[in-house]
Amino acid sequence: MPRSTALTLRFLQLFVGLFLYGASTALQVRAVVGVASWTVLTEGLEHVVPWSFGVITVVSSGVILLFWIPLRQKPGIGTLLNALAIGPSADLVLWLVPTPSELVGRILLFVAGLLLLAVATAFYIGAGFGTGARDGLMVGLHERLGWPVWLARTVIEVSVVIVGWFLGGDVGAGTVIAAFAIGPMVQPLMPVFRRFPWSPERTTQDALALEARRVPASEVA
Repeated sequence: MPRSTALTLRFLQLFVGLFLYGASTALQVRAVVGVASWTVLTEGLEHVVPWSFGVITVVSSGVILLFWIPLRQKPGIGTLLNALAIGPSADLVLWLVPTPSELVGRILLFVAGLLLLAVATAFYIGAGFGTGARDGLMVGLHERLGWPVWLARTVIEVSVVIVGWFLGGDVGAGTVIAAFAIGPMVQPLMPVFRRFPWSPERTTQDALALEARRVPASEVA
């Protein structure tokens, strides 16, 4: 495949993944059964600092990137686009999707959002343009400490929820489910989105695919 075509398809994969990521966040918000872990932390910080939700989100992303230094993670264009694209896509889906009136409908919406979040995470990371600030922590812990993907993600999710809850963030049943479920859901999907014909040559992300599948390196395209 020509390099220009492969690059175009990788960018398309990145943008689709980021859009789905924002959409998944919006679906979980509309479910009203508990906000996601990082949202819990942001809500908690609103009780501590006199900033808006959006400002806290931006500043916290910058702070999280500082933790990339000891983990030896390098930001890519995907890191920047993550910060710029997820918010608008979430706003669009929030505008399109109303909150179901029945509890069953809200639960189904939450499940759909959680599944979409796992797919979106693996999808945009697999494009090979770098992770978002928060997902980069998962990658860094996996690569530098040797933790399985599911363990790294679960530790991060649970830690963020605990801190956010102590600061006064809103925690619900959906928050607890997401904190423990998202890691095991993402892990088996990682290699799926790294084996497209246009996937980049071996990068640090291949470590995730190999660890998740536990196969020889020679099997990675």
